[in-house]
Amino acid sequence: MDHTPVAGRPVRIAVIGAGNRGQSYAKWVHANPDRARIVAVADPRPFQRGVIAAGDPDVRHFEDWRELVAEPERIADMVIVSTQDRQHVEPAVACAERGYAILMEKPLAPTEEESRRIVAAIESAGVLFGVCHVMRYMPYTDLVKSVVDSGVLGDIVNVQHLEPVGWWHMAHSYVRGPWRREDLAAPMLLAKSSHDLDWIRYVTGKRIATVASFGSRHHFRHENKPALAADRCLDCPLQETCPYAAQKLYLPVVRDEGAVWPVTVITDDATEEGVIEALRTGPYGVCVYGADNTVVDNQVVALQFEDGAAGTFTMTAFSEQEHRKTQLFGSHGMLDGDGERVRVTDFRTGESTVHETGPTGAANAGGDHGGGDGGVMSAFVAAVAAGDPGLIRSGPRESLDSHLAVFAAERSRHGGTVEAVPRF
Repeated sequence: MDHTPVAGRPVRIAVIGAGNRGQSYAKWVHANPDRARIVAVADPRPFQRGVIAAGDPDVRHFEDWRELVAEPERIADMVIVSTQDRQHVEPAVACAERGYAILMEKPLAPTEEESRRIVAAIESAGVLFGVCHVMRYMPYTDLVKSVVDSGVLGDIVNVQHLEPVGWWHMAHSYVRGPWRREDLAAPMLLAKSSHDLDWIRYVTGKRIATVASFGSRHHFRHENKPALAADRCLDCPLQETCPYAAQKLYLPVVRDEGAVWPVTVITDDATEEGVIEALRTGPYGVCVYGADNTVVDNQVVALQFEDGAAGTFTMTAFSEQEHRKTQLFGSHGMLDGDGERVRVTDFRTGESTVHETGPTGAANAGGDHGGGDGGVMSAFVAAVAAGDPGLIRSGPRESLDSHLAVFAAERSRHGGTVEAVPRF
């Protein structure tokens, strides 16, 4: 395997896919010019390419990632593949064959077959590879894992984990946005919550062996549309009382904060006038009860680990948008965590101790995912600079293992079965 370190200069990065996720990782690069720099960006949209380049005239622009890969010599040390979910396989395989180190936005791919194909290509090429399971890189995760690894909980017997997606985040990304349909992107459990099954596997150190899952598109359906509701929020007489009215989501943000997520997702013109026009004509202004969405808005997964321990994961749209909540129940103690702090109760002494992570940002894309976005970038750039795959927490086999649990859970949800999780 060629893991040649990069010596004496910043790591050169090419970005394939200049949407919100690519822009988030590029921000870290621009804030750390001594460690990395953007040298190329591939995306058909000039405005988005310009955001990634951030005014640097030396950044090379490509309308298609194939043009970048076809360059006679490798023009970067690593690529970030941050295209949409169904556009991961081809650039990943091509970049691996050209010898690029690859950091890929999750999920690997929407299907098990495609995910296995990516991992096979990576291992055949022997390149450095990481998946942006950003929760593995959060300071909060380090805290939880340190508690588990300390042994104070004893043997973990049961896990309860909640992802509160948030009513407005669900409407933004999964009812109106790019991940609203399984046939366009991926199932909700993969597109949003693959982070969570992966995180449970990581912090507990226990492999998920068997799953059963239930979930539905319970609320965001055409038959739940109120009789007086309009097709678009700007025309709707119920906008004051509807929790999903688009103008209530986006207009206060652009007025108070300007060009920030999620406003930058819905329009390139991040002004009040630009937002209103986007809501008048684009998908983010349609009634949530009249959209063409298909993904679930609630789901539970029952988990059995290889050692016989059990757990549950719950994803719900009907919550505040905040950090995940986790309880770990062990033979000698329990942990209760809220994404920023944990309370650990030691059964042997009866004492409870609270541990804080300190401020790390909000749980969403606008807040660095609690430090996870910056964490994964820092770790992967360090791995490329040193030629050390040991610095990557979310390598190909680790990521595929948690993806296989997601695919098994989706088979269970659709078939009403209990499913074994296959090994690699």
